[in-house]
Amino acid sequence: MAKRSDIHGRLDDAARAGWLYYVAGRTQDEIAAAMGISRQSAQRLVSLAVAERLIKVRLDHPIAACLELGEALRGRFGLRQVEVVPSDPAGTSATVGIAEAGAAEIERWLKRPEPIILAVGTGRTLKAAVDQLPPMECPQHRIVSLTGNIGPDGSAAYYNVIFSMADAIKSRHFPMPLPVLCSSAEERETLHEQALVRSTLALGAKADVTFVGIGELGPEGPLCVDGFLAREEMARLVESGAAGEICGWMFDHDGRLLRESVNERVASVPIPSIETSCVIGLAQGRRKLGAVRAALKGRLINGLITDEATAEQLLGS
Repeated sequence: MAKRSDIHGRLDDAARAGWLYYVAGRTQDEIAAAMGISRQSAQRLVSLAVAERLIKVRLDHPIAACLELGEALRGRFGLRQVEVVPSDPAGTSATVGIAEAGAAEIERWLKRPEPIILAVGTGRTLKAAVDQLPPMECPQHRIVSLTGNIGPDGSAAYYNVIFSMADAIKSRHFPMPLPVLCSSAEERETLHEQALVRSTLALGAKADVTFVGIGELGPEGPLCVDGFLAREEMARLVESGAAGEICGWMFDHDGRLLRESVNERVASVPIPSIETSCVIGLAQGRRKLGAVRAALKGRLINGLITDEATAEQLLGS
């Protein structure tokens, strides 16, 4: 009986210490003084309160909803990595929030001491994320572009991010010296036979982590706005069931890559397999909802950085 009483007495002390720490906001030194014990004993009692589940913590902050949405997305779609940022109902930017979260995730990967291959796609959101990166020394890593860096008029593609990364990150960078789209399947085949291109294709296929934008289709889609596809060709693609694109690769509403379409002319590295790479898509907004949903359904990505509103809509579908 004495032993049982000692156990209950210790749990009582743990509950008191836990209350003082988590509810009253006291420091461990203050708890020790209040209870007449050493600081080490106060620390052990607080730990015991947690271990015995005497303390239940509820995070009462808007970010809690983001964490819950992230876990729900992870469970629904079997994702490896999820980040949900708060939505700004009055905001006009299509990149604020997820650009910062994307930069933080890229930085976490680049801080790894072991060598990795990091692949990057293209797009406004991804470029906004890369522009947030601080200068870093990462000589052990290799960074490869999945997409060509030449626009339809022969100029440098503005939203290709490999050169922005090279400005900030001291590492070996491997651009794809090709147009985003070739004029024909035969031209792509010829270009892909070049030694420099073959090595970049091989490197991209071995990426440990991949960061891509997810593009919507239609006349306001990036491929149309940036002049890679004519409105008529885009309209035909949408009519044939295209739902979105990643690095130029078109996929349908089930996330399956389209056959016998513009995909025959895409010069990009194929989207790395989620079996071997953490493929993280960055996208938010109602316009991109269909494309994001299809990419998740087809398992083209196994990571997502998005906002609350988009997450709620994905889970409600």
